[in-house]
Amino acid sequence: MSGSGPVGGEEEPLDLAGVGIGPFNLSLAALGQGVPGLRAAFYEQRPDFRWHPGLMIEGATLQVPFLADLVTLADPANPWSFLRFLRERDRLFPFYFAERFHMERTEYDAYCRWVSEGLAGLHFGHQVDEVRWNGERRLFEVDFTQLDARGEAEALGRSYARNLVLGIGTAPHVPEPLRPLAESPSVPVIHSAEYLAHRERLLEARHVTVVGSGQSGAEVFLDLLRRRPHGSEGLHWLTRSGAFAPMEYSKLGLEHFTPDYTRYFHGLPERVRDRLLPRQWQLHKAVDHETLAAVHEELYRRTLDGGWPDAVLMPGVRVRTAGRLGTSRLELRLEHADQEEHDRLVTDAVVLATGYRERPADGMLAALEPYLHRDSSQRLCVDAEFKLVLDSTVTGSVFVQNAERHTHGVGAPDLGLAAHRSAVILNALRGEEVYPLPRRTAFTSFGLREARSGAGAAGRSATVGV
Repeated sequence: MSGSGPVGGEEEPLDLAGVGIGPFNLSLAALGQGVPGLRAAFYEQRPDFRWHPGLMIEGATLQVPFLADLVTLADPANPWSFLRFLRERDRLFPFYFAERFHMERTEYDAYCRWVSEGLAGLHFGHQVDEVRWNGERRLFEVDFTQLDARGEAEALGRSYARNLVLGIGTAPHVPEPLRPLAESPSVPVIHSAEYLAHRERLLEARHVTVVGSGQSGAEVFLDLLRRRPHGSEGLHWLTRSGAFAPMEYSKLGLEHFTPDYTRYFHGLPERVRDRLLPRQWQLHKAVDHETLAAVHEELYRRTLDGGWPDAVLMPGVRVRTAGRLGTSRLELRLEHADQEEHDRLVTDAVVLATGYRERPADGMLAALEPYLHRDSSQRLCVDAEFKLVLDSTVTGSVFVQNAERHTHGVGAPDLGLAAHRSAVILNALRGEEVYPLPRRTAFTSFGLREARSGAGAAGRSATVGV
């Protein structure tokens, strides 16, 4: 894979221009390097690669095995694998003896930065402002602003590409009742994405409330609990969910994160997909068993000398409104779903572990709007090869990464499917099987057609009929 200079000018157009350099586009760039003659460039407004820096809590691990790196599940011999990274750092034997299946988040971040520093064609400090389709040249125009070290505009540029891929990622979600407080720098209401930058300030607060019961909420609550004095913990942990629930991590349950399930989900009617997604929250929005056990262990340890820790864990509660109480405290108005009762909670700081939402691409794609197809909910239509469905007059393709949960299911943001999706995109881009893809990836047959056609030789003695 060869890259393009920052300014496209009249040089040979790119085969692929990527917007954003997170893990998914980094995976695409790494696998793309193995495609002969592919001219690609990726643009990212940040000065360098960083992956969730506010949540690099000591000891926190990924929820996927190390094989779910950027390349291995599509190309195990790829030079940008995690095992190759360990060998380059003389850490292969220590990792072997550690017998770890899940790497720490800090280790994954270091691995991705190693890849980002070694690949050609990655342009950090480049903010993409707009993309357009040039019908006469049959190319996409990519306008960007080159930023200096302070993030200020330094120069304008334009590249031309036959195809695009959008990997602009997600943004922290702040619930509406808490948005005014979160936007005020004088009030300690922060999203968990910025937790580490504010941890010392939170530890100095008399009382801290954590809102949200996913993995991030559990890790933040546990970290605060471990660092606050016995008997004076001063913690509340609230969630709208009915329980602090464990993540579905059974072997067959995990098959929802396979290409087989992705294909099945994509083939369902839109109304069915929309009905399924909210019911699958425990596949990706709950907490791993080890973290829940560690929370309980820490709470239990604080009862050994008698008494209970000053920590309240309360499911089934939502924050209706929030506001300041005097100059230094906050008041949260709570509603309990089952009891249908209201209460108030006075606290000194709030950490919002309220998840992420896909970054809106409407501004960047405004010039492409006449060509875009949308579903009944005005969401972008995405085909089975992760391409936006465009008007037939557009001969190029616009691929998306982690913007297709409504069409491809719960696996869209999962790191374990990154390499496979990248391989699908590269195969579609070249019109041939550059990377061979597995015909079957799950023991589960998710639908009747799948059971009839994919049971395998061992299962053909059984017939599925009507």
